[in-house]
Amino acid sequence: MSAWINAIQGTPAGHQAALVLALAAAFLHAIFGALQKGRHDPWLSRAAIDGSYAVLSLPFALFVVPWPQAQMWPIFAGAVVIHIGYKLLQASAYQRGAYTVVYPVVRGTGPLFTVFGAMLIFGEHFTPLQWVGVAMLVAGIFGLAGYNLRHIQIDRETLAPALGLAVLTGGFVALYTTYDAFGIRRAPDPFTFLAWFFVLDGLFMPFYTHRRWRVLGRDQIAPLLRRGVLGAVIAWASFGSVMLATRLDKVGQAAVLRETSTIFAALIGWVVLGEKVGPRRTLLMALIAAGAVVVELAG
Repeated sequence: MSAWINAIQGTPAGHQAALVLALAAAFLHAIFGALQKGRHDPWLSRAAIDGSYAVLSLPFALFVVPWPQAQMWPIFAGAVVIHIGYKLLQASAYQRGAYTVVYPVVRGTGPLFTVFGAMLIFGEHFTPLQWVGVAMLVAGIFGLAGYNLRHIQIDRETLAPALGLAVLTGGFVALYTTYDAFGIRRAPDPFTFLAWFFVLDGLFMPFYTHRRWRVLGRDQIAPLLRRGVLGAVIAWASFGSVMLATRLDKVGQAAVLRETSTIFAALIGWVVLGEKVGPRRTLLMALIAAGAVVVELAG
């Protein structure tokens, strides 16, 4: 598979594969966000997921994929530091704000910053019509966040700091998307980057949250660990998909398409978490989808 990915990189077939991967990442990332925000402490949910994907990835890193070249270890170190900052901010935002308020702000801020980052680092440029699509998508996402902010009564007293943390988290989304795209492009084998990234990235949160684990009731440990394993598989598929998309095609375009996850998140909030989705939110979600379609078709 690595040889096939390298062969189609930068080709029309690679563009189509990147499109499918980015949309798959969007759907899976919305599920991942809901798992972290669910009924468990978001810090412990994240720790259970991270620890699980580190354990699951270790055999692949040691025995399946090629060993990383020396140049990759400093890149891995930088990625781990950036993702630690992202996770701390994300968990803090989820702890203070409703999922359907925090998630759209994070996802709306991320692609906007990523497009500019890809322009500066990778020399990517959007057409004027693609910028219209970006504006549509971001307007829909922030409109959705504003509507939720106005109507949702959950965690109202902590929404202001939650929104501030959400914007910062979105900045870190852009930072890790751009940096990890650089990393996976430097790796001769993309799966080497993914396997070792998950091993190293999964170590921090279990140790950071050890005090929370010690006061957790025994009856809660098994459900949380099951959620962790499920989240680990979803994280592998979601993050792996968008990273492969950034290797195959434009980083900015993959980032924009991934943010259709906001639509899936709203549907999950409605169906799974019991949060209402009215006609206005439906129209805003349609605007997000239309923006993503414009970005893709005008590329």
